[in-house]
Amino acid sequence: MRAMMVTELRCEYLKNPMGLTVSRPRLGWKLLTDRRNALQTAYRIQVAAEDETFAEENLVWDSGRLESDESAHVEYAGEELKSVTRYVYRVRVWDDQGEESPWSDSAYWETGLLNAAEWRARWITPAADKVDPAAKEAFYLRREFETDGKKVRRATLLATALGLYELELDGRRVGDSLFTPGWTSYDHRLQVQAYDVTDRLAGAGEDRHVLGAALADGWYKGRLGWEGRSAIYGDRRGLLLQLHIRYDDGTEGIVATDESWRATANGPIRMSGIYEGETYDASFELPGWSERGFDDSGWHPAETLDRSMDTLIGEQSERVKVTETIRPVSVISTPAGETVLDLGQNMVGRMVFTVNMPAGTKLTLHHAEVLDREGNFYAGNLRTARQEVTYLCRGGGAETYRPSFTFQGFRYVRLTGFPEPIDPDDFAGEVIHTDMRPTGFFECSDPRINRLQRNIVWGQRGNFLDIPTDCPQRDERLGWTGDAQVFIRTAAFNYGVAPFFAKWLKDLAAEQLPSGGVPFVVPDILDEGSHSSAAWGDAAVICPWTIYQCYGDKRILEEQYGSMTGWVEYIRSQGDSELLWNTGFHFGDWLGLDAKENSYVGATPRDLICTAFFAYSTSLVAKTAAVLGREEDAAKYEELHGRIVRAFADEFITPSGRLAGHTQTSHVLALMFGLAEGETRKRLADTLAEYVRAEGMHLTTGFVGTPYLCHVLSENGHHDVAVQLVLQEEYPSWLYSVKQGATTIWEHWDGIKPDGSFWSDDMNSYNHYAYGAVGDWLYRALAGLDTDENEPGCKRIVLRPKPDSGLTHARAQYDSVYGKTVSGWSKTADGAVTYEFELPPNTTARVRLPDAANKKMRIDERDPAEVLAAPPTREEDGSVTFELGSGRYTVKVGEKRP
Repeated sequence: MRAMMVTELRCEYLKNPMGLTVSRPRLGWKLLTDRRNALQTAYRIQVAAEDETFAEENLVWDSGRLESDESAHVEYAGEELKSVTRYVYRVRVWDDQGEESPWSDSAYWETGLLNAAEWRARWITPAADKVDPAAKEAFYLRREFETDGKKVRRATLLATALGLYELELDGRRVGDSLFTPGWTSYDHRLQVQAYDVTDRLAGAGEDRHVLGAALADGWYKGRLGWEGRSAIYGDRRGLLLQLHIRYDDGTEGIVATDESWRATANGPIRMSGIYEGETYDASFELPGWSERGFDDSGWHPAETLDRSMDTLIGEQSERVKVTETIRPVSVISTPAGETVLDLGQNMVGRMVFTVNMPAGTKLTLHHAEVLDREGNFYAGNLRTARQEVTYLCRGGGAETYRPSFTFQGFRYVRLTGFPEPIDPDDFAGEVIHTDMRPTGFFECSDPRINRLQRNIVWGQRGNFLDIPTDCPQRDERLGWTGDAQVFIRTAAFNYGVAPFFAKWLKDLAAEQLPSGGVPFVVPDILDEGSHSSAAWGDAAVICPWTIYQCYGDKRILEEQYGSMTGWVEYIRSQGDSELLWNTGFHFGDWLGLDAKENSYVGATPRDLICTAFFAYSTSLVAKTAAVLGREEDAAKYEELHGRIVRAFADEFITPSGRLAGHTQTSHVLALMFGLAEGETRKRLADTLAEYVRAEGMHLTTGFVGTPYLCHVLSENGHHDVAVQLVLQEEYPSWLYSVKQGATTIWEHWDGIKPDGSFWSDDMNSYNHYAYGAVGDWLYRALAGLDTDENEPGCKRIVLRPKPDSGLTHARAQYDSVYGKTVSGWSKTADGAVTYEFELPPNTTARVRLPDAANKKMRIDERDPAEVLAAPPTREEDGSVTFELGSGRYTVKVGEKRP
């Protein structure tokens, strides 16, 4: 395969997305070739409306040949898009040798309703005088309709809800998405899902059909937070649905929610809540309720709700789905005499089981993360969340059940009422999270580190359920801004998270105060005044910038720019002076181990943390303004940043180069955010390393310092200390929890103490991703796979592996928007190092190999001069730097030169 091929077409990061309401969607593709140093020099895109043949009369955009090396985020520039229309596109490219590729396979996107006035549907709910709006039971709604004997060409179903919904069409579920319409800032933004149901109508062989929907409280109306608040967004559930049918004769039909729908609450889901769980009574099942001929005479009319359509938006991220099924690894009889399933993995999702029991038999499942030190089922850390599923049997044969509108965080399941002996094959755990595309892989020679990496990934999976939650098990499960910003870079290695965070950041901007303040959690469900802590509110700036760095996505900077500047201006207005932030409530170095007794807040001065983040966010806003071509703003914020840095030095750094905060975190922030240079910087780095050694190679950092700790050590001459920290097994350390058998990241370093006792019942999650931010260091420092800040999105790659890490090999792989990138290394007993690099077409890399200047180097068993366009450059520190184009390379650095 020498000619370049175009593959993996994407629109707004997604494969064949439905219901987009973006007026100028962006297209991207990857390139395949076995030729090295391959670059794209031009492309051509064709887009046709409802036509996979690309007939000229149906083309809405033919770009012609455009000289460009861009293959990601290429903005559609054709005719104005129409609502509920499928746009099919294909791409061809030219490479740097002038060769033209064949056309790619076609892909498509489909628009939703682009104008609120196009909604003919009405919001509906069961009539309040017939069905209690406060009922715990799920609501069921249905309507029959006809297609009048016409042949269906395309049918698209648009739906959303106040609450959570599931749809059925002619007795079968529509789609496999869960927890739709997702959780957004409902007062400002409510997502609409689109479903292609063409095959269901065109192949039915019937003219009469039935649409049905089940509605539950969900995040909209259910209980949220530890204070027990409910109905935060509204006290009435509602459904909005519009089915668009296009017939072969050119006519169109619409089926929409209105008063003609019928409703009941007399169905099998008797209670459902995010924290509570679900109660299902199979004796209330409604056989055929979404099929033709069902007798709904006992149901009641629906009534309409007065709610604006202006907050409706197209879906903006992947949907929540079941992504894996796990079988129990054992059945435990606890010392307390209870029967407990062990799934072998702390997961988020639901249990599915099959039983054959008499009618009315009550079966109960309770979910928990850990067992206590006696081996008994432990639910104390759930606080008021029940995580309970109750099933009442129908009887008369085998019955299979899985909850619909709730999820649990658990590894262990206590069974009550089930017949003994338990057959584990009757049970399975369905793993549920946003269906993000896996993009990263890391492994090394130390199995403990590999387990840590798996724990990080599982923590992300469990907590990226539509929003980035802090924990998935207790009465919280909220989108804490601080947790999200410290973990986002690691998250972007493990999975493709650009759409996920773009959605969430729009909610952050929507919830932002007029003053620019940022809530502690997004969506914001806390009391008034719960906003604007340093390091938490900075998510408004750090998260968009990180997405730009990882994906080269300039649009997210454009869309979030007002939010970013709003946050910096909020800080600017808060301090006693314009440059020092020393007022207001702040979480500080949350859960820092140097905290005073009975305090959650570490010893690092909060005004130091605040001012450090003020400087950092200001620097990122200045860079953002420069990227967007806002030259005046760039100059303004760069000047402000310089003054903050000087003010920080005057306030917190002595003339001799000592830092006022004698903590690890103080030094981490000063180094990470560039608040000291020259000899002062070196002294701070040396002092930080001394502090770590003084603690016996342990950290004392909390949420603020931990994500950056290893990075600043590795980047400032103390990589050996960073390595020893990560390899540390004794508390406090990342490997302590691994040694204790953890399968996810813990909230507390000693969530389970060496004697098996617990840190606390109050705030002790065993699936809390924040400290998993060390995964970023594994990829970028240990394996050496990084991006170039000046050419973001892995268009330009930086490969800086560090084989002096106490390991014999390490390897990182990342599937960027351009394709697979690999950086790996292995060492032999004599000290020789073999590096493995792979770059996708249309990218380049700068490679820096440590301790290689005076050693023989071979690339693919050849002299470097035969492979490289320019000879390697020897650096003062003994490293060697050179450039690579796309392709696979094996680089060997061997014995010293004579």
